Amino acid sequence: MPKRQPYALCQASRDTPAQPYPFAPRPPHLPHRRTLSVVAREEQVSTRPGPRRPLQAVRGLPPEHLADLLARALDGRGPALLPIPDGTPEPRVADLLTAMRPASLRTPDGTTALEGSAPAREDTALVITTSGSTGTPKGVELSSTALRSSARASVRRIGATGTDTWLCVLPAGHISGIQVMTRALAMGTRAHHAAFSTDTVAHMAEELHPHVSLVPTQLRRLLAAGTDLSALGTILLGGAAADPALLQDARAAGGRVVTTYGMSETCGGCVYDGVPLDGVRVRVDSPDPGEPGRILLSGPVLLSGYRLAPGTRTDPNALVTDDDGTRWLRTNDLGRLSGDGTLSVLGRVDEVVNTGGHKVVPGQVNDLLLRHPAVAESVVVGRPDPEWGERVSAVVVPADPDAPPSLEQLRSWVRERLPAYAAPREVEVRASLPMLASGKPDLVALRGPRH
Repeated sequence: MPKRQPYALCQASRDTPAQPYPFAPRPPHLPHRRTLSVVAREEQVSTRPGPRRPLQAVRGLPPEHLADLLARALDGRGPALLPIPDGTPEPRVADLLTAMRPASLRTPDGTTALEGSAPAREDTALVITTSGSTGTPKGVELSSTALRSSARASVRRIGATGTDTWLCVLPAGHISGIQVMTRALAMGTRAHHAAFSTDTVAHMAEELHPHVSLVPTQLRRLLAAGTDLSALGTILLGGAAADPALLQDARAAGGRVVTTYGMSETCGGCVYDGVPLDGVRVRVDSPDPGEPGRILLSGPVLLSGYRLAPGTRTDPNALVTDDDGTRWLRTNDLGRLSGDGTLSVLGRVDEVVNTGGHKVVPGQVNDLLLRHPAVAESVVVGRPDPEWGERVSAVVVPADPDAPPSLEQLRSWVRERLPAYAAPREVEVRASLPMLASGKPDLVALRGPRH
């Protein structure tokens, strides 16, 4: 039988007061994991009988109003919330409402009752929508307990106190923005909201010294603008892979940057600087210790279940349980656990490039490209190829627009550190990378033909 990598565990009381946490803790190794078994019960698809809670969709509300509704949802005084992110096209809004079946829709103009509603679980406070491979809306039901566990573990890790302030420059309808609001609520305060601009962040940093969540593109722009990062509290950086050079430059500029990894199913970030938050477990299913494999996550931050459109079912392998009843989320991400239990996220399972019979992990290649002095930003994807099946393609933003890196330069750079088949077979130079509202690169667009 192939060896299975042990998991990293960081377990502590979730209700202890926030205390300063060592900046880079290292979790211990634990014994060999138990065998997993698939959980395919109906409760995972929101059909379990029992007490239910009305679900209200919210759209176009000011972030401060959404924070009020979130506070009511967390303490049970209001309905569960289904945020519809700003900028969602009307046809997509219709699809979301049809699939998620909320009882009402709240907008700045008032609240409208909707037909054909279906309640959420009694403990659900929030439903975050995602899209599967087919684009069909899927709801992630998050309980008050999970959201509060996530917030408390986060503020403990960064050593936040009740007198600290929080700045939210991320979309309030996404889990990343909601996390900022929930952390502030957990500390008995409210987040300050603003549209992102370098001038705005610089001004609020000087005035408030807040903790802030950013995506790498935002941090890069702050650095380029000469923003005093030391005026900010902790900078929680997530949403996309962080360039090691960007982290080094930001920390050298005085920024206390903590990288985060997580997803809607884990109430957002649940692994900080490669180390799981209190109560969170990380496991990598790999054939040998130290080798890449699928990341599994467990702990009090996990979703209650999925909410699906009538007639559809969730992947029965998405949530699994071991012999002692511990639930695990099987992510679509590839990772590696180091000898001390630190997690490195390498990319998504479905992003692995199969080129000429060899499997290439784009994240490994991209990490190398980001270290090349001629590369400012980059993304590695697989594109269809008549000879190789897929070809490894690098889309790069040059550090100097007048001196972009050549294909041979980058191929040689990668070949020095990885097998030759992992080296890019094409390089596309762009002035900027296409980004999604979440701050992640638009991989669908990048897998398309060269511009």
